[in-house]
Amino acid sequence: MADEAHQTHSPEATQPPPTTAEETEAPPAQQPKPISEPPLAWLSLELQKESLPPTEPPPAAAAPLETEHVTVTAASQPLAAALSVPQEPGEGIEQEKPKAETKPPPQSLGSFKEESNRVSDLPQFELKSLPEFKILVEEGINSAQLGENPSEEVSIWGVPLMKDDRSDVVLLKFFRARDFKVKESFAMLKNTLKWRRDFGVDELLKEDLGDDLEKVVFMHGHDKEGHPVCYNVYGEFQNKDLYAKTFGDDEKSHKFLRWRIQFLERSIRKLDFNQGGVNTIFQVSDLKNSPGPAKRELRIATRQALLILQDNYPEFVAKQVFINVPWWYLTFYTMMSPFLTQRTKSKFVFASPSKTAETLFKYITPEQVPSQYGGLSVDFCECNPDCSVDDPATENSIKPATKQIVEIIVNEKCTLVWELRVVGWEVSYGAEYVPNNERGYTVIIQKTRRMLPTDEPVVSDRFNVTELGKILLTNDNPTTKKKKLVYQFKVTPCAEVILTKSFTSEFPHVERYFWTLINQPNFKKVWGDIQQAESVPPVTSKKPAPPKETAKPKPKEELKKEAAISPKKR
Repeated sequence: MADEAHQTHSPEATQPPPTTAEETEAPPAQQPKPISEPPLAWLSLELQKESLPPTEPPPAAAAPLETEHVTVTAASQPLAAALSVPQEPGEGIEQEKPKAETKPPPQSLGSFKEESNRVSDLPQFELKSLPEFKILVEEGINSAQLGENPSEEVSIWGVPLMKDDRSDVVLLKFFRARDFKVKESFAMLKNTLKWRRDFGVDELLKEDLGDDLEKVVFMHGHDKEGHPVCYNVYGEFQNKDLYAKTFGDDEKSHKFLRWRIQFLERSIRKLDFNQGGVNTIFQVSDLKNSPGPAKRELRIATRQALLILQDNYPEFVAKQVFINVPWWYLTFYTMMSPFLTQRTKSKFVFASPSKTAETLFKYITPEQVPSQYGGLSVDFCECNPDCSVDDPATENSIKPATKQIVEIIVNEKCTLVWELRVVGWEVSYGAEYVPNNERGYTVIIQKTRRMLPTDEPVVSDRFNVTELGKILLTNDNPTTKKKKLVYQFKVTPCAEVILTKSFTSEFPHVERYFWTLINQPNFKKVWGDIQQAESVPPVTSKKPAPPKETAKPKPKEELKKEAAISPKKR
């Protein structure tokens, strides 16, 4: 491994990851009546096809793989600067040809773009109509059209209407949902407030509906623009017991609907309704192993939820991404499409199973994406003690029949912690440390081994750096498919003290064996991190404690007196 690492350190130029294909957008469903005005967006029908293998045959087994180098620097400064990859020609990764330019997140033709929620940013025609809408709302509150009595404060999602600037942000949602038509916007707000009273939304927030569905719908992380991300995992309903418990009869289906509204309401209450704040949610719907439209109860409940959400929760979806989309979903989408507004459909993005991770990474950074979807975010546990969503991650593409080496240059003595994964694996991974000193020894941190799709999704490791050098993370991709590599690392100070440098420097072979030993994972589980001290810390001398006095044996006469006083045994 060490010889191989030195062989691959030639300063040859490399190619950057090729531009990824964009995911599939939603198809334009046929409307009951033709639309006289151009729609806001149209979504194409085809799902993204699998990436075709390279036209050239893969290299022979005996031929060496093409090698790419990615160089980053580990330092105590903020990792945003440390993770930068050289972009100058001839350094690090070569520049891509002019045809491969950096593309924005995939969008459909005329795709939806979230507007500003600041009143001052509104176009002139919208700015003129908003005061009319606010006057109708004020009159509706005073005349009890929006509330049960004129003296009652009318609020929605925890925001009192017509009290402060947050009210303008709420009213803008209804105003935009009805294309800035004053009367239609007021009617929608009035109907929503009435539905909330009839459904008992405020009382619903206080109910305990259990946690059986916490794996079906959950919040996790934020997207690149700061929106909270909500995951909807319909494949959980493959569990027959859970499906029967959720949709067994009308009462259970209604409870599911109430649970879904309660979850949404609690999530909305955490949003920022101040002007300029984030008050929309990034939705991800995982259709892997979804029961499909054949499940009548699920189909009816989904349709009811869609209608309620569209009529009473306007403009709360920043983007709706469907991942692991099966073939049958296009038919189901075509059936549901007439019930959705064109503005809602313009926010949809579809991705096939092979494009799931790639699609999510265009909107969400890898450290924020859950590990089951190709990211690095896992629950806090012994296997993930240090890296978190606060540590930026880097993503690279490994071309077919290519070996990619990530070189992390270490310029200080520290403990380097990293997490790494290749989506779908089927590559060989190894890690080693190469000191700058030519007379130093290369340390094998992780012996090269082939990683299978069934192996752990994220590899976590660490190394105590005692002399300057670099850590090499090698990934061999012998397949004919392009692979997505994501990794993150952080620098932490060294920990506990054992032995001194002045002592171990006289025994270089012992020192090498010592550091090889303490960097083993099983050793760390017992001893933790080890740091070598420059000198022996002073030890304060203490006086020995005086010995305890031993009890002297009593004289025979005293023993006789005690025996005479004690009661006789019968």
